[in-house]
Amino acid sequence: MLKDQYPYYLANKAVQANTDLDVTDKYNGGVATRVALADETTLDQAIAAAEAATPAMAALKPYQRREVLEHCVSRFRDRFDELAESLCIEAGKPINDAEGEVTRLIETFRVAAAETEHDIGAVIPLANAARAAAYQGMYKRVPIGPCAFISPFNFPLNLAAHKVAPAIAAGCPFVLKPASRTPVGALIIGETLAETDLPEGAFSILPMTRDAADALVEDHRLKLLSFTGSDTVGWALKARAGKKKVVMELGGNAACIVDETWDDLEDAVQRMLIGAFYQSGQSCIGVQRILIHSSVYESFRDRFVEATKSLKVGDPKDRDTFIGPMISEGEAKRLHDWIQEAQAAGGTLLCGGDRDGAMLQATLMENVGGDQKLVTEEAFGPAAVLSSFEDFDEALASVNNSRFGLQAGIFTRDLYRMQQAWDTLEVGGVIIGDVPSWRTDQMPYGGVKDSGLGREGLRFAIEDMSEIRLLAIRTP
Repeated sequence: MLKDQYPYYLANKAVQANTDLDVTDKYNGGVATRVALADETTLDQAIAAAEAATPAMAALKPYQRREVLEHCVSRFRDRFDELAESLCIEAGKPINDAEGEVTRLIETFRVAAAETEHDIGAVIPLANAARAAAYQGMYKRVPIGPCAFISPFNFPLNLAAHKVAPAIAAGCPFVLKPASRTPVGALIIGETLAETDLPEGAFSILPMTRDAADALVEDHRLKLLSFTGSDTVGWALKARAGKKKVVMELGGNAACIVDETWDDLEDAVQRMLIGAFYQSGQSCIGVQRILIHSSVYESFRDRFVEATKSLKVGDPKDRDTFIGPMISEGEAKRLHDWIQEAQAAGGTLLCGGDRDGAMLQATLMENVGGDQKLVTEEAFGPAAVLSSFEDFDEALASVNNSRFGLQAGIFTRDLYRMQQAWDTLEVGGVIIGDVPSWRTDQMPYGGVKDSGLGREGLRFAIEDMSEIRLLAIRTP
């Protein structure tokens, strides 16, 4: 069970300033725990502490950064069940998905620890002309300085980890604002970091309201803002961020193509079930638009509908549950309204479509117009739209017909189509033989268009949190 209350972390120290933030059990709606809520004054203190800690963090040797990260790996393993249960309660995440996220949390810190030992510089040949004949050069990466992190509710542990672990590996102090609906996982990360010898002020983890968090975006002492969340909020934050570097992962409405060369439809169905409905569809790269070649469309559709109907909806603590609650009744109602709008405009409901509070059934539709929100916007819930295509070029164009571009999945055995998809699709990543929801934590992950700027993935995030410092030497 969760503790009765949790402190925030200010300059490495636990502070139980209040219990103003109620964190609910997303399945039964009851208050599960209470968390300390920070205000503007606390945030200012955290930023000042991070700025003061900048030299000491930058001075940490690679082995010292590695030891901090390895301590986290060990402690997260010790607290595996506690972490999974916290996700199950505060996020409503089915327990199997919750355990999967804890596994990825551990992996993210483990890979970050290994990255501390990689080369972070190079020798540069400068003598490319007579005037530079006497010069040689090299560069190294140095920490960018204090960082501001804002993480979302859907992966409270691992998406916080994708900011925190690279910051430690790079030698950057940071202030993290976790999502108010799901702050506990980040606070457990803070509790673990507080056990280490990080310099005073190296980290603060502060649940707070959006209004209280303005300085995370606007304060010039912070040199990087990393935000994961909605595109509407993300682009507005970028406009206010001033001179600091901005990295944003803003979601999408991911598409997946199944062509006629993919002869194992059952395999595609099973992968699509996970892609569309794991953790109740609340994933930035969840499968939302499914394009099936006309020659296999009916066969795929019928299998997929039957498999979807078999998914158990209910208590996320039950190991047989596949679909748990959405993060709130308001979010479930929003998506339910989109489904009803699509039906009213001529869309065909294949299965699901009913809602009970925050519980929304796994829903599949076809014949949905391209102007419907269920196609054009980010559903971020257990709903997907099926359509058929005749020509592979047509399917690729349909995938690109979106303001988002995070990842796409292609089920094909045609090598040339794989290359064509990679060359043509306007997305950050193309996944062949699997759903766009597939991801490992070291790969470059992020999107284009309204899906964001920059890349996650440990090495790539570390590079974002670093600056290049050149040394050029003239030989007399």
